[in-house]
Amino acid sequence: MLTESRSPTSMKARLLAAALIGATLPGCALGYFAQAAQGQWQLMRARRPITSVLADPAASEQLKARLRVVQDVRDFAVSDLGLPDNRSYRSYSDLKRPYVVWNVVAAPEFSVAPLRWCFPFTGCLSYRGYFRERDARRMAAALAARGNDVMVGGVTAYSTLGHFSDPVLNTMMRYGDLELASTIFHELAHQLIYVHGDTEFNESFAVSVEQEGLRRWLAARERSLELQDYLDRDHGEQLMIEVFADGRRQLAALYALAPPLPIDERRARKREILAATGAQLQAVERQLKLRTGYDTWIAEGLNNAHLASVGTYFDCVPGFQRLLAANGGSLPAFYAAVRGMRGDTAARRALCSPDGGHAATAFTPPDAPAPAISAPATMGPAR
Repeated sequence: MLTESRSPTSMKARLLAAALIGATLPGCALGYFAQAAQGQWQLMRARRPITSVLADPAASEQLKARLRVVQDVRDFAVSDLGLPDNRSYRSYSDLKRPYVVWNVVAAPEFSVAPLRWCFPFTGCLSYRGYFRERDARRMAAALAARGNDVMVGGVTAYSTLGHFSDPVLNTMMRYGDLELASTIFHELAHQLIYVHGDTEFNESFAVSVEQEGLRRWLAARERSLELQDYLDRDHGEQLMIEVFADGRRQLAALYALAPPLPIDERRARKREILAATGAQLQAVERQLKLRTGYDTWIAEGLNNAHLASVGTYFDCVPGFQRLLAANGGSLPAFYAAVRGMRGDTAARRALCSPDGGHAATAFTPPDAPAPAISAPATMGPAR
């Protein structure tokens, strides 16, 4: 079902309404919603149908080749993955910048739990997105001044959960076909199922769909060498994710000591754990001859926010993988099982528990349909 009005006036009105919600909030919230509304409107205004770009003699052959990949991936997402069949990723926007938004993640000095911000449309999120990098860094500096660990990361795509027809962005084109396909599968997964206020569950579900989707797409297109390379790389990245998880467990144990260590001793021990985590990550990269990009974080100095960010995207993935296996690899049954958890906090927490959802079983359809997914008007889950 198509969810976006074709009327530009209607779209402007809805974006303006989203911004005006902030009028009942503190001034800083009003400013945040205003920049989100403006950024979203600029993104949508820059859209061109992919078919129009392909027919444009002024468009580069390189761009056209990438957009043909997008068309194939988008059709596969519907026909083979059961992801939404709508206008999202059927258009293209060139934003003339490397990232669509910059996310701020923060955690207290002695906690690995990220701070959360709550919004009318998306519920509570463990990151805060800005369309201008300087605004994100200004927010990060303010949070750091209050004693928090912070990180700022550029984001190539985010989802409006089907409320608007999300375009393919030039920011999504900066990497290869595998990353491009993964991003589209990930963002469409957010449109399919989204639980308000549960960032970890939402992001890990989308990661599990992108991983399974990419494996199936490569296999269906008989790109066996790329598939094997992807599986090898995925194995290496799983090892690195476990290094992050181990560092987070050590820090959590340190922060939970009762009585707590003297603050200087706590800080020293924290630095030791983070340094050891960085060294282990580099060792895995050298051993497997991988380049993951985590070296930038290590050079800047790992902190609680970095480790919390990795947890947000990957902590629940093993549970989703087991749930898919328990449903015989059937994506429709898997999606139905995930939908059944939307109103069950205990089930979601069990899936995301350290055992990775070992107790997951095949899905039995509920008697009543799951409630419809609400959609935000401006900022949504980020990739």
